[in-house]
Amino acid sequence: MSTPNDAPAPALPPPGIADPAPLGLAGFALTTFLLSANNAGWMTSATGLAWLGYAFTYGGLAQFMAGMWEFRNRNVFGATAFGSYGAFWLGLGLWVLLVLRVAPSGPLAAAAYAAHAEKDLGWILLAWAIFNTYMLIFSTQLNMAVFLVFLTLEATEVILFIGFLAGSSGTVKFGGYIGILTALVAWYTSAAGVLNGMKGRPVVPVGGPLFDLG
Repeated sequence: MSTPNDAPAPALPPPGIADPAPLGLAGFALTTFLLSANNAGWMTSATGLAWLGYAFTYGGLAQFMAGMWEFRNRNVFGATAFGSYGAFWLGLGLWVLLVLRVAPSGPLAAAAYAAHAEKDLGWILLAWAIFNTYMLIFSTQLNMAVFLVFLTLEATEVILFIGFLAGSSGTVKFGGYIGILTALVAWYTSAAGVLNGMKGRPVVPVGGPLFDLG
C-alpha cells in the first residue's frame, strides 16, 4: 500500500533565462555601424575593415547565440531573426576572406575582379532583402522599435543591392547613411531591452504592435 511519501515529486518548471534580444540587437548594431560608416565614406583614414573581426564575434557569434537562446524562450521570430543575421555576418566575413581578399595580381586584373565582387555583394544583399521583407511584415506584430529596425534595414539592403549591382558609388554611400540610421535604431531598441529587463517593467518606450495579422 502506497503512502503519500511514495508519490512522485511534481515536475519543476524549467528555469527561465534572461532576454537575449538586447545582446543580439547590440551585436547587430555595432557591426552594422562599422560597415555602414565605411560605406558612407567616413573611414577615409582607416582600412575600412574595422567591421570584419566583429562580423565573426559580436555581430556573428554573439548574435547567432542570441538566436539559439531565443529557441529556448520559444520565440520563433527572435530565433529566426538573430540566428539568420548572425549567420549573415559570419557569411559576409567569410566571403571577404575567401573571395574578396584573393583578388588576382596585376592592376587591371584586380580592378576587374573588384567590379565582379561588387556584383556578388549586390546579389547577396538582394537575397537578404527578400528574407527581410517578410520579417519586416511580421515585425508589425511586435512593437514599433523592432519594426523600425527592420524597416531601416530593408531600406539599407535595397539601396545597397541597387548600388552594388549598378556600380553606383553614390548609391552605396547613401545606403551607408541609412545603415548608420539602422544601427542607431537597433542600439536604441537594445538599450530599451536592457533597462526594461533590469527594472522588470517598461521604462524606455518601444511602442506597441502596428496591427494584428490575426
